[in-house]
Amino acid sequence: MGDVKLDGLDQTRPSSTLYVPLGQLSSSGEDFHSFPLTLVVRTTTSPSSMVSAVTSAVHDVDGTMPVRDVLTMDDVVTNSLSQSRFNMLLLGAFAGLALLLAAIGIYSVLSYSVRQRVPEIGIRLALGARLSDVLRMVVVEGMKPTLVGVGIGIVAALALGRLVASLIFQVKPADPITFVGVAILLTGIALLACVIPAYRASRVDPVIALRNE
Repeated sequence: MGDVKLDGLDQTRPSSTLYVPLGQLSSSGEDFHSFPLTLVVRTTTSPSSMVSAVTSAVHDVDGTMPVRDVLTMDDVVTNSLSQSRFNMLLLGAFAGLALLLAAIGIYSVLSYSVRQRVPEIGIRLALGARLSDVLRMVVVEGMKPTLVGVGIGIVAALALGRLVASLIFQVKPADPITFVGVAILLTGIALLACVIPAYRASRVDPVIALRNE
């Protein structure tokens, strides 16, 4: 037989397996009742509808043989992936929380930084600066550290991805969709954190801004 993944589909190295006929065990003096036996049945109908028929067939051969742990193949696959699924859910929950905190932090810091420049924006507008020029200046200055941070974060995530590779199943540690999606999300949040306060500041009366200055 070929290699078999007995411990789960995420098993990286299939274990060596030896199949021994029950007749050989009986002839050697071993009681095959002491060994765990698994019966696999392929059906063309719903597996749950065949449980009673299979149980009756087993009892026709040996009435003392208990039939338990009846599972469909989907159940077997689900059980084998339960630990990997739990790891993925836990890892995803922490990743989502970290992403939320990062988004809130970026928006708060950049928004506060722009609000601190309200007098400066008012003075620039009073001296004849156009609104588009002011917004462009604020966005460029605010996005520079954001883009640098996103770049550093991507490099760090690629380097640390190998450490969590054993905790995930059928997902690449360097999944491009995830990296691109997170980068776009954080960049968009940073852009809003720059544009919205800057636009509000531009609506301030330059006279009030000059008086405060």
